[in-house]
Amino acid sequence: MRQNKNNKAVWSSRIKKKTSSIFQKVGNSLNIDKRLFKEDIQVSIVHVEMLFKQKIISFKTKNKIIWGLNKIRNEIIKKKFIFDPKHEDIHMSIEKRLFEIIGDDAGYVHTARSRNDQVITDFKIWLRNSTSEIIKLLNSTNKIILKNAEKNIDVVMPGFTHLKNAQPISFAHYLLAYIEMFGRDTKRFENNINNLLENPLGVAALAGTNFNIDRMYTTKKLKFSHPTNNSIDTVSDRDFVIDFLYAVSVCSIHISRFAEEFIIWNSDAFRLIKLNDRIVTGSSIMPQKKNPDPLEFLRGKTGNAFGNLFAILTILKGLPLSYFKDLQDDKELVFKSFDQLKYSILILNDILKNFSVDKKRMYELANIGYTTSTDLADYIVKTINLPFRKAYQVTSKIVNYAEKKNKRLDQLDIEEIKKIEPKLNEEVLKIFDLKNSIKSKKSYGGTSFENINKMINKYKKELK
Repeated sequence: MRQNKNNKAVWSSRIKKKTSSIFQKVGNSLNIDKRLFKEDIQVSIVHVEMLFKQKIISFKTKNKIIWGLNKIRNEIIKKKFIFDPKHEDIHMSIEKRLFEIIGDDAGYVHTARSRNDQVITDFKIWLRNSTSEIIKLLNSTNKIILKNAEKNIDVVMPGFTHLKNAQPISFAHYLLAYIEMFGRDTKRFENNINNLLENPLGVAALAGTNFNIDRMYTTKKLKFSHPTNNSIDTVSDRDFVIDFLYAVSVCSIHISRFAEEFIIWNSDAFRLIKLNDRIVTGSSIMPQKKNPDPLEFLRGKTGNAFGNLFAILTILKGLPLSYFKDLQDDKELVFKSFDQLKYSILILNDILKNFSVDKKRMYELANIGYTTSTDLADYIVKTINLPFRKAYQVTSKIVNYAEKKNKRLDQLDIEEIKKIEPKLNEEVLKIFDLKNSIKSKKSYGGTSFENINKMINKYKKELK
């Protein structure tokens, strides 16, 4: 790449001394924001097309600039572009190279715009596309969960509260809970895209421009819905960054909760699931170990997502209007969170395809801890017309008796039960069957097998 006078900083005509070398090093964002090159070139092409349409630049100049920008795009794609750290960011790097290719006409590319509106426009377009990628990945996750749920409708497991056995549920019902969680994540990301449809291009540094530009034209060409309304707010706004990082953080929480449960259930204490060798690692000293490292990775990385969100909140909390160098960190925070969430979802999908359920163990554990006690209390309310609190007390006495005798509820005979509540008859013994318990939970959203089948059909239609 040949050297010329345009390799100097654009502000060198005003600032006579070189910037401190240490600040040049830490203030340079090229290694971070160079992934915006496609968006930057796209925005510049639309901008110069608008300048020509508005008769601000000539047809010849417009064509030269667009030709040069397309050449630069190809150079970067083919890895022939030299990223010079002297050029502080991707925007200046592209502009400097454009000067080398087409000469002084490259100077027209920055007419009626600032890096402030240029950067935020690039960033919004990148974030729009990247958010769509996350949504597609989450849809694939939910489809895999749905397949697992279909195969495990009749699998009985204990539902937990406080990590103690609470009530019997279907394993499919448990899985479908995550479809709801990731569905809410998807909606959050979709809302973010809607908030990214305001076009920043044309507000310039902070006050707008005195050139006769057409912001509606660039809005349409760049697939925004409308231009932003206030130039000061536009260049200082990073709400869309907060929104994205918040959505990533919540989604990471859901992934982490799943990972934590699978780590517990895969443990030797629980033994509810087994992980395929594809998604475990070994120990350097203990030959027998199969460790759930990918799940631990998912759980651990969630902290980074929180950190990135807190970082942008801290940056913005005391920042006056409008643009400050502090805002340069927004892209690194977003890029890191995007990359991490993308790989986390891919790892999660791999885990969901590589585990098996110990159905027998799940059933055995569901039978421990008197999990049908609530069914008994409800039955007493219905059959002998006691208030629920009275039925609760009767049930507690029966549970205490069974515990003292070291029996499960389904191991009690009717005579033992009648000693505590004489009005009960042999029909009550059916209540202690785990599958009967599940079948009875027919209220909308409940764990009954009938409900689960309906919900699976509902999700299938939604996830097409």
